[in-house]
Amino acid sequence: MVVHGEREVLPATTRAEAATALQEFTAAYNKADEAYDRSLDAEYTTGALADIDSARLTAGKANSPDGNARHTPLKLTDAKFTIPKKAGWPRWFLADAAGNKGGGSRWLLVFTRSGLEDTWEAAYLTLVSPDALPEFAVDEDGWAEAVPADATGLAVPPGELSAAYATYLKGGGKGAAAFAEGPHTSAWRALRTKKSTRPGLATQYIDEPMTNGDYAPLALRTEDGGALVFFTTRHFEKQTAAAGTSVPAPNKDVLALTTGEIRQTLTMEFVSNEVALNPGDDGGDGEVEILGRIQGLTAAKGE
Repeated sequence: MVVHGEREVLPATTRAEAATALQEFTAAYNKADEAYDRSLDAEYTTGALADIDSARLTAGKANSPDGNARHTPLKLTDAKFTIPKKAGWPRWFLADAAGNKGGGSRWLLVFTRSGLEDTWEAAYLTLVSPDALPEFAVDEDGWAEAVPADATGLAVPPGELSAAYATYLKGGGKGAAAFAEGPHTSAWRALRTKKSTRPGLATQYIDEPMTNGDYAPLALRTEDGGALVFFTTRHFEKQTAAAGTSVPAPNKDVLALTTGEIRQTLTMEFVSNEVALNPGDDGGDGEVEILGRIQGLTAAKGE
């Protein structure tokens, strides 16, 4: 009998292989961080995490050519793996581990690959409080359920969550998705509003969804019928100084990623990856809750 992996509903991987993928990623991540050398973990990252990690290492290398004198190896323990059954590629799984960094948060890493011979790559990395993690729906063998991007029955289809979040950050509007208050929603909007009204320095924000290719959202069914969704957004922050003044000098890491000469404006580009609890659409007023978000500067331009 011939099994067609592209059509057959199968677990994305084995638990042993998932554990090996996590170990290989951690080893490569530590080597790259110690040397500030992007090439050492490029094979093990993709999507939002690759963008954030690459820019961080590039800035680190520019400012510390001899490597990271403050390097402390990342150690991930108590790893748990949530592996969905699905047909076709890419296949993916979630690793949830305790880390020696992050103040007691759980490290959530989503690994993907597009073929049996491909290396497992980490596409998403977020840190979440242990008590915020949901229970996942699993079958009798312990395999989880992947939720399609166009799935209905949720507050927001996973494929539309990135755009909904960008719209929310811009101020929402009629028909905008509801997001629960918290540090990555109402508090972040309030902080940006405060920064945009500083005397002598105007700050503008542009928020964009990222949903294609390696930035596609990935979602797991939760026990209560909702979904835990990982997704990506891009953000621009443009600072413009008043006439006769200049933009305050940025730190050395920003300067390392900046092209052009900073005179009156500085535009910074960030990539952010989020994880959200997306409740089931049961006719109530379910709000999407952003559990964690990691953002990194990826480029800047002075004018």
